[in-house]
Amino acid sequence: MIDDMTALDGWDNFYVMVGSSAGALIGLQFVVMTLIADMPTAPTDARAAKAFGTPNVVHFGVVLLLSAILIAPWHGINIVATLWGLAGFCGLLYVIIITKHMQSQTVYEPVFEDWAFHVLLPLTAYALLAVSACVAYWHARPALFAVGASALLLLFIGIHNAWDTVTYHVFVKRRELQQTEQPSQTLEENQNDKT
Repeated sequence: MIDDMTALDGWDNFYVMVGSSAGALIGLQFVVMTLIADMPTAPTDARAAKAFGTPNVVHFGVVLLLSAILIAPWHGINIVATLWGLAGFCGLLYVIIITKHMQSQTVYEPVFEDWAFHVLLPLTAYALLAVSACVAYWHARPALFAVGASALLLLFIGIHNAWDTVTYHVFVKRRELQQTEQPSQTLEENQNDKT
């Protein structure tokens, strides 16, 4: 068991960079959601948002939390490992919830890429966090690299999924909206021409 914090030396810059990125991306998620808020939604869209939108903010939030935990001035690694282990365990439970939301929503039929980036890769990242917490008591340095890898994986998962969500709304939903508005505008123009 390692009680001195020499294992955490040198990680400050990494977690400042990763945590800042996660915080900025959380803010961008809110901006994007605000920009697409004027699009018409159906009640079933809320289920899809729980499956494909909310997890991005949660993953970014976990990265931000890990960054804050790992750069705090702790007196030993035991409490730090316990905290990131709890984050990993809660993340594993959350992936189960995401899976249920993906299966119950009817707006979009998930493809393999969706299952990989919304279930398999987050499951890997959170499992790595949970396992590395146990390993940290005996091998702190390798465990910290596992935590760093988990944080980066969650960051890149969130970036991929956020981009996927934005492109879906821009190229699919907006096109559908334009196609439904265009016939009604043509009908109105025809009625105006008759009068």
